[in-house]
Amino acid sequence: MHRTARVELRVTGGQRQRLFGLLRSGGDVWAAVLELNGWRRRRGDRPLAGYQELCRELAAAGEGTFGELSSVGARSVLRGYSDAWISAARRRRAGEASVRFPRRRRGLVPVRFYAGTFTIETDSGRPRVRLPVARGRPPLWVRLARPLPYPAERVRSVRLVHQGRWLFLDVTVEVPVATYPPGAGPDPARIAGVDLGIIHPFAVLASRGADGKRDAGLLVSGRALRAEHRLHLAEGKARARATAARAPRPGQRGSRRWRRYRARGRRLEGRHRRRLTQARHEAATEVVRWAVARRIGTLAVGDPRGLLARDAGRRQNKAVRDWAVGDLLHKLADKAEAAGIAVHPVDERGTSSTCPVCTRRVAKPRGRVFRCPHPGCGFTGHRDLVGAANIAARAPAPVGTASGGSLVTGSPPVTTHRRAGRHLPGAGRSRRDPRRGLLSRPPGRSTSTHPVARGGGSTWPAVARPENQPGSGKSLAGTRREDQAPPHRGKPCLTRH
Repeated sequence: MHRTARVELRVTGGQRQRLFGLLRSGGDVWAAVLELNGWRRRRGDRPLAGYQELCRELAAAGEGTFGELSSVGARSVLRGYSDAWISAARRRRAGEASVRFPRRRRGLVPVRFYAGTFTIETDSGRPRVRLPVARGRPPLWVRLARPLPYPAERVRSVRLVHQGRWLFLDVTVEVPVATYPPGAGPDPARIAGVDLGIIHPFAVLASRGADGKRDAGLLVSGRALRAEHRLHLAEGKARARATAARAPRPGQRGSRRWRRYRARGRRLEGRHRRRLTQARHEAATEVVRWAVARRIGTLAVGDPRGLLARDAGRRQNKAVRDWAVGDLLHKLADKAEAAGIAVHPVDERGTSSTCPVCTRRVAKPRGRVFRCPHPGCGFTGHRDLVGAANIAARAPAPVGTASGGSLVTGSPPVTTHRRAGRHLPGAGRSRRDPRRGLLSRPPGRSTSTHPVARGGGSTWPAVARPENQPGSGKSLAGTRREDQAPPHRGKPCLTRH
């Protein structure tokens, strides 16, 4: 399997100019292919989409046609165009009429170089990489801002990319799958259901966890991510209001002060994206670490992407767009593969509104608590863990078994609580995010009706702070926050989170 790490480059002014020249040459290759297929379409000929035929056209153009870009880098751009075109054609044949073929020009296109075409030197204190250039051009050596996180002999490719005025190398390496002692590795017969959500990015439930007797649950709180989205939006609106009077009119060139303002806005956007990416990595890591500790070999993940096209109102549409469920799925699958855990997406329709004990449908619960109103059942549990239990029951049957995952055992699970985004400012009580002063009231609530807002503070929490509110009936969330909670005495109880 392969892993990719992004490493920043430390370059001089001349090296920066040459590297951006390679990216511009990649954009020229992309534009040339678009123009070539435009000519062929106007003549009635079929487009050139195959990688081999595009490489033949590049060979006919000759070396040095696109500045310092070598044929290796130009072929990587052709590979990207071919993959995009074939993927669009496949999706259009599947009935997605809105999908379009590559048609937009790009000024800067990332360029990839494969093993054998570049050189990595790690003898000095800071490693450096020699990138291939066109024949007859001086060699291009660039230094890395930090050591490679993987051995240099395992590097299979490097990809030159940029973010604003910063340059990076995406280093792709081949790494082995994790190995375990005999009897300690993941068991494919042990299945856990994973329910994706906005408040809890991951809610996981495994029937008969580590002790083999009680169910095990995991709730990863995403309140810090929601607070980051809310605070970043409030900061952006405040900055826009402060500069609206001196913003240049359409067609008017901005001043240096305006360009500095735009540059700072781009830096804040980049910081916002990096914070969220790191928080999602942390959330997926917690799920995989929890599964490995309980020898879970199969994760049945509910796929909610069918809900993304539904219009649920302005506020909910914004929350769903910030959710980034595809990124969560990708990170979980990637980390589970490295740990030797299989991931199976299943349909999650109706999982949060189906009782896992009597398997009958109920009205969709409004809060975090699921209650079964049917006579003779009376089941009560955490809504997200209920969805995870039903998703586990829909998992495909492992080899050698008759059915997929099982439902709950009836006893309260040992529930572990974790937080995603502990590195975010304001996630801990000792650090307060300075942007919180921009929020005068909670979203969707009037200042006169909320007690904390009347005092001038903000009630938008950056962390999950559960309150113990016991209920009754069978439960999917115990009252203990530790992994090894003692058994409940008497009737199981519920903790609201």
